[in-house]
Amino acid sequence: MSRLFSFLSIIIVMGIGMFIYSKQMQSSSAQAGASTPQGAINITGVKSDLISIASAERRYFAAEGKYVSLDVLISTNYITVARQRPPYSYTIEIPSAGSFRVVASRSGENTAGTPFQLTVDENMEFHTSE
Repeated sequence: MSRLFSFLSIIIVMGIGMFIYSKQMQSSSAQAGASTPQGAINITGVKSDLISIASAERRYFAAEGKYVSLDVLISTNYITVARQRPPYSYTIEIPSAGSFRVVASRSGENTAGTPFQLTVDENMEFHTSE
C-alpha cells in the first residue's frame, strides 16, 4: 500500500509541475507579444531590429540634425540591419522634423499569434497594433 501511495504522489507532483511549466511558457510568450514560442522568437528578433534602426536614426540626427528614411541609413552605413525579417518588413515614418517612427508590418496570415504592426518612436517606446 505504501508503494502505491508513493507512486501516486510522484505522478501527482509531476502533473502539477507540468501544469506550472506550461502556464509559465504561455505567459512568457504572451509577454513578448505572441501566442506561440516561434512567435515569441520572431517578435524578439523584430524588436531587436527596431531598436537598432531607431538607434541609428538617433545617431544620424545627432550628426546631421535631421531624420531620414531607411534607405539613407543603409546607404550611409549607419545600420546593417536588413529591410525585413519575414514575415515583417521595416519602414521609417517621419511625421515632423523632430520625430520618427520605425514600423515593422507583418504580411500574410497570423499563424504565430504575433501583432500586425510593431513600432518604436524617437523616445524608444514600443507600440503594437493588431
